[in-house]
Amino acid sequence: MNQSQKEPAIKPLALVTGAARRIGAATTRMLHGRGVDVIIHCHRSQDAAAALVNELNAVRADSAAMVSADLNDMQALPMLVQAITQLLPGRELRVLVNNASRFYPTPVAGASQQDWDILFNSNVRAAFFLSQQLAPLLAETHGSIINLIDIHAQRPLPEHPIYCMAKAALQMMTLSLARDLAPEVRVNGVAPGAIMWPEQGLSATQKQSILERVALQRSGSATDIASAVCYLALDASYVTGQILAVDGGRSLYS
Repeated sequence: MNQSQKEPAIKPLALVTGAARRIGAATTRMLHGRGVDVIIHCHRSQDAAAALVNELNAVRADSAAMVSADLNDMQALPMLVQAITQLLPGRELRVLVNNASRFYPTPVAGASQQDWDILFNSNVRAAFFLSQQLAPLLAETHGSIINLIDIHAQRPLPEHPIYCMAKAALQMMTLSLARDLAPEVRVNGVAPGAIMWPEQGLSATQKQSILERVALQRSGSATDIASAVCYLALDASYVTGQILAVDGGRSLYS
């Protein structure tokens, strides 16, 4: 077979959940910059997701697609799997980034079962069952799962007990899947610290109080997390079952 008759190269493909904005969007852009085609999952941020798809396709044609699904609804997961299946000709699934998450306070006295369901479903249940459904495809390519955890999986955040419990469960899920899916699939986690301030806002005093317990004395950026995700997903071929804290040294403090 001469050069002109060679089969086209198989393109790597990644699915990033919650990919329309913030850390998810930064991660998607960086994976795309490394030559990976991407599926951008979103729920409410459809306009932002569509804009990101257009941005990436302008850089490399037919390299990004979008799927909208509510991860609180278990019936939505097959939509994500179907989106991947439709893109597989000429591509192979290499990376799953479980980034989608809900975050809001649930003080003990007022926390409801609905809060429990929303926070556990978005942070743990969807990540587990999506990983379960995509594990066979990832095994075929010796692919990788990256879960976005949180330093508060180990250090409770006041008035956020359900969120902290959900992230702690996601951390243990990461370790368990790393063992159960080996040697075909690597599973790791990234635990952000003070990366982006919550959208509901913090006072200057609250921000300063947080930064006083960060060794580097500054907040990080979404790009810092994206770099860690890309390292674990694409470069760290002998790393599995690890939780990488990207927290500016926050974990050095009590």
